[in-house]
Amino acid sequence: MAINRAQLVKELVPGLHALFGLEYERYNNEHEDIFDTESSERAFEEEVMLSGFGEAPVKGEGAAVIYDTAQESWTARYTHETIALAFALTEEAIEDNLYDTLSSRYTRALARSMQQTKQVKAANVLNNGFSSSYVGGDGKALMTTDHPTVANVDMRNELSTAADLNETSLEQALIDIAAFKDERNLKVNAQARKMIIPPALQFVADRLMETPGRVATSDNDINAIRNMGMISEGYVVNHYLTDTDAWFIKTDVPNGLKHFVRTAVSTNMEGDFETGNVRYKARERYSFGWSDWRGIFGSPGA
Repeated sequence: MAINRAQLVKELVPGLHALFGLEYERYNNEHEDIFDTESSERAFEEEVMLSGFGEAPVKGEGAAVIYDTAQESWTARYTHETIALAFALTEEAIEDNLYDTLSSRYTRALARSMQQTKQVKAANVLNNGFSSSYVGGDGKALMTTDHPTVANVDMRNELSTAADLNETSLEQALIDIAAFKDERNLKVNAQARKMIIPPALQFVADRLMETPGRVATSDNDINAIRNMGMISEGYVVNHYLTDTDAWFIKTDVPNGLKHFVRTAVSTNMEGDFETGNVRYKARERYSFGWSDWRGIFGSPGA
């Protein structure tokens, strides 16, 4: 009996869409621990960072009020990428009744590929976060010791001396985050929210943040980081970080690391008259980046 390719596609599509969705959602969206997600309706997004105002002066009796002007510090740009991949079932495979087995395997593999690609792209913002080859709107790497400001005071969101994750370096990072200032050199009252680490550091992180007493000491000192709740959301492991020594702290400063979704993941299937193949495609558009570098603090390790 002749194969009705249009009917075959019609019968396969609902099941494959459901299978793709289940496999795609099976993987943890680890990027959500790092980035705040927003929707987009343009080819790119831009965020202009304003400096705010300086300290308010004393107004003398009967004197005119003094005006200040917010200045444009820099512009952060997010250019969305189209991520797409497809597979084809050959006419011969369809004739040999292999389409059911092959389509389910290929669909799962396609979902894994799309999901892993997203997680790798997200993690690469941190993986490249100390590299001067990957700069933000202020012309500097995401994490550096010399972010320029309108006040002409360089600021940093990494340790002055790179260090591995330990009690001393973590305490210093928390002190440095609390000292964050804005473009006009005013304190922003930043606090740490969560620590982001590669799998190799999860045991160190757990000892530092979960044990009641100080790590590797014989006295009765309390674990101040845990006792004071200095990192309110604890730590998360990101399996796509490539440097086993690097560690990061997400802060509560708004407009930090962002993920823009231009087009959510979608799938489509169609038959090809010339080849006789049946083709299945997945596609989505998004971008990852940062606006305000104060949203993250990090160390590449010693």
